[in-house]
Amino acid sequence: MTRRELDAAGIVDPVLRTAYTRCRQLNARHGKTYFLASRLLPLERRAAVHALYGFARWADDIVDDLDAHRTAKERDRLLHRLEHDLADGLGTGVGDEPVVRAVADTASRYDIDHALFVDFLSSMRADLTVTDYPTYADLQGYVHGSAAVIGLQMLPVLGTVTPRQEAAPHAAALGVAFQLTNFLRDVGEDLDRGRIYLPGDLLAAHGVDRPLLEWSRRTGRRDARVRAALIAAEALTRNVYRTAEPGIAMLDPRVRPCIRAAFTLYRGILDAIAEQDYTVLHRRAVVSRRRRAATAAAGVLHVAGARWRARNPGRVVLAGGQAVEWKGTVR
Repeated sequence: MTRRELDAAGIVDPVLRTAYTRCRQLNARHGKTYFLASRLLPLERRAAVHALYGFARWADDIVDDLDAHRTAKERDRLLHRLEHDLADGLGTGVGDEPVVRAVADTASRYDIDHALFVDFLSSMRADLTVTDYPTYADLQGYVHGSAAVIGLQMLPVLGTVTPRQEAAPHAAALGVAFQLTNFLRDVGEDLDRGRIYLPGDLLAAHGVDRPLLEWSRRTGRRDARVRAALIAAEALTRNVYRTAEPGIAMLDPRVRPCIRAAFTLYRGILDAIAEQDYTVLHRRAVVSRRRRAATAAAGVLHVAGARWRARNPGRVVLAGGQAVEWKGTVR
């Protein structure tokens, strides 16, 4: 966490500053897309976003740690410890883990519903025992806690220009869209962990089951049925993005460039998957550095424009750079 971000957020306690800095480090290390987009946020909002992501990353690492020496029972014990630490942190504002101290402080500052954290940890716990989801409806129960609640946690931090309840379904959908994108991108790695997040009914509709996926992953060979199922999963995910997109215009104008960049970059992973002909069982699809840089540059321009409009209400810049008074509505 940079000193400027912490100062802008009004975080002065040295212990809290260290805790928020730890969350920022987790974001920078694990969430390259999120971290890049977060650089477009107003300074005073970044610390809270890093805290929310850092806590989610910390919990996810407990259940997804591939350390062969850590048993499911040990992971369950660590998750229980985190749950108790979070409950104490949300109640008292302190916690044993730095990420808990930071997220508890963020929840207090922005009045984030504590039930959202409970639902999140419930889905994390499911990862200790659940290895597949027979239907999309079953998967939706999981992604509510693992992804939709992240969008809902973010909403008070980002701010809206409409009633929050109007923006909430779109924020939840954006979290789900990002998660479904991860499922498609990481299908091979998840299979190595014994998990399949693509819904069973979608796979079965194309003649795909776990043995076929495992065979393809193990041998490196492709199958037309698997490709068809992956195309269907991509179409499902794009539909969720369409549900989420109208919510961007409901956000505080100063944060829209950040969320638009995250939206563009994450949806771009689907483009990369298609461009690589759905070989996600054999290699990870990533957005090219050139595309990421172009998206970030566009975001910077939008941020500059939003800041200028905030300082110059009622004025608009014409194509030649001239600023004039405007009495109407700029759309």
